[in-house]
Amino acid sequence: MTDTVERVVIVGGGTAGWLTAGILAADHCAHEPDGLKVTLIEAPGIPILGVGEGTWPTIRDTLRRIGISETEFIRRCNASFKQGSRFDGWRDGSSSDSYFHPFGAPPNPDDCDPLALWRAAPQGEAFARAVNVQADLCLAGKAPKQAGTPEYAAVANYAYHLDAGAFSELLKEHCTDRLGVEHIEAEVVGVDLDDHGWVRAVETKERGSVSGDLFIDCSGMRSLLVGQALGAALTDVSDILFNDRALALHVPYADENAPIQSQTNGTALPAGWVWDIGLQTRRGVGHVFSSSHSTEDDARAALQQYLDRHAPGAGVSSADARLIKFRSAYRETPWVKNCVAVGMAQGFVEPLEASAIVMAELSAGMVSDSLPAHRVLMESTARRFNERFAYRWTRIVDFLKLHYIFSERREPYWQDHRNPESWTPRLVELVERWRFTPPSREDFVQIQEIFPAASYAYVLYGMGFETAPLRTRRRKDAPEIAARFLQDIHATKRKFLQGLPTNRELLNHIMAHGLSRV
Repeated sequence: MTDTVERVVIVGGGTAGWLTAGILAADHCAHEPDGLKVTLIEAPGIPILGVGEGTWPTIRDTLRRIGISETEFIRRCNASFKQGSRFDGWRDGSSSDSYFHPFGAPPNPDDCDPLALWRAAPQGEAFARAVNVQADLCLAGKAPKQAGTPEYAAVANYAYHLDAGAFSELLKEHCTDRLGVEHIEAEVVGVDLDDHGWVRAVETKERGSVSGDLFIDCSGMRSLLVGQALGAALTDVSDILFNDRALALHVPYADENAPIQSQTNGTALPAGWVWDIGLQTRRGVGHVFSSSHSTEDDARAALQQYLDRHAPGAGVSSADARLIKFRSAYRETPWVKNCVAVGMAQGFVEPLEASAIVMAELSAGMVSDSLPAHRVLMESTARRFNERFAYRWTRIVDFLKLHYIFSERREPYWQDHRNPESWTPRLVELVERWRFTPPSREDFVQIQEIFPAASYAYVLYGMGFETAPLRTRRRKDAPEIAARFLQDIHATKRKFLQGLPTNRELLNHIMAHGLSRV
């Protein structure tokens, strides 16, 4: 390696590897003779895990950043629009037990307190439906934009559901054909460290030694560089998040005109939950469960019951589902010397709330934005990166745990989640605070919080949590202010429901005609 960072070597492909390559190459002009040299080494035949096919709205900026058109992305990746998540059965398992976590935020809390707004809504109206229009758009199967809306622009905030394998192939093609990324198909069999423990090169079976100045470990759960060669430890959180298995399969639609859901559906089961994601041509369905609370046979039986209810006549069986084993853990120091882990090499937790791809996006973005120009800057850059992502992982763990702790279900799995001994100290502190004041931005102080205060509020109040009313009056709690905002929300809701196409209608238009790039 040289003292200046001129060549980055990425070990591993998949979504994390190719997203990282794309962001670095686009930002640092890898296609130019004097640009950053970006090389990605990918072993042939490594399958895409594909546990989660959901994304966060940040993906739109990421795709625009690396120069992929939205039309091409949707056409190539079997993609559909996602406007949030719906949770069924998490509170008590009754037929009416359902709530939304939409991407749209409530009104500015400086203008109107969301809790006051909800309390001013008609009796019995769910929190998400009272404070934002998006839950109703999802219930109606509406798209988040119109056919004439330009690429990546939104009427309602949105992300995507996508085919992870097709997405990786699109990224690979774009990076190598348009962005100047060098692609080496080879198996990494060793790591060459210098006398100070810095990575000098990786040894490959087919191409010999590949040297670089900065190495990015995208080798998945194996973590060949940061984990195996450099010894960065994993912080296990399986005592907080119990799930460690998933049964995943593809479910066909009844016909080509079947409605496409506008959200990820998460349905609670006795020892876990099921994700149900609608793409253009199929659904992705999987049962996430805890092996400490369920056998594989019992999990397959629970998944089959779900398929019988929600995909009758689809011709699929839980016996066809692929078993995936995982460990909920992350590295508190993903950047070690001149090597940084991105994607599953950095960490992985259950695919609730689609945190995997957004963490890869944020990691790659920060590596690119803070790329050290010289070796002398590596240590301080690594320290800043590690502090940021240790914080983010703890917030993810807190937020996912929040989905479980107020459940009234009586199965042992849910009872164990309710046990405060399995909560994080930070979550215990926040819940005690929220008994008297709702979640606010003061609880989450970083600029790029993965889950802001509004996300916590959607889950809290969707699960029936109660915050005590204030005994003193505040300007933003005034009934006339709440009434005005409720009127605006209802007017916007009517307008959107009348003017927006369905998901299926908009996707059919894009496949036939594309979106405007103006």
